[in-house]
Amino acid sequence: MQTELIITLIASYLIGAIPSGVVLTKLTGAGDVRKSGSGNIGATNVYRTAGRKLGILTLVGDIVKGVLPIVYATAIAEMSPEQTAMIACATFLGHLYPVYLGFKGGKGVATALGIYLVLSPLSVLYAGILFVLLVWIWRYVSLGSILAAALVPPLVYFIEQSIPLLIASLFISLMVIWRHRENIGRLLAGEENKFKA
Repeated sequence: MQTELIITLIASYLIGAIPSGVVLTKLTGAGDVRKSGSGNIGATNVYRTAGRKLGILTLVGDIVKGVLPIVYATAIAEMSPEQTAMIACATFLGHLYPVYLGFKGGKGVATALGIYLVLSPLSVLYAGILFVLLVWIWRYVSLGSILAAALVPPLVYFIEQSIPLLIASLFISLMVIWRHRENIGRLLAGEENKFKA
């Protein structure tokens, strides 16, 4: 079982590290998203610089790579909550620090969403409602992402009653917020870009 866990951790990281936005923009001739807009590889920057279709596809790709390892861990391998929490963190770190891009990745929101869709769907529902309301009212995707990320750990704890998943969600949420530190600075300075549908 230990060998299976190690192999699954490595595979989860490698799946999480697949840069959906970079792959899609290059395959479609839209250029390298890292050299456009904010330089981020996530769906928001792809949406702004390469169009709605590629932005949505990037979002879906980043969500799916969060879903797959967790589905394997929970439904196929039937791993323990502790092991599943480790798989979640490995997948998430793959997106943040992808080996394919010299360990320079995205902010992890969509991949975290994919992870939570399997681990705690109700948490996703409530955090998603907050995200949509914040983006609808103030038009800042970063603000919605930060506050939704902050809400997830208490939701996971109260809904799932699992300490391992709480620890994993705390780690993921803190990393999401940390990766948005430049956005926080721009929000405080009133310089953050607003989302335009």
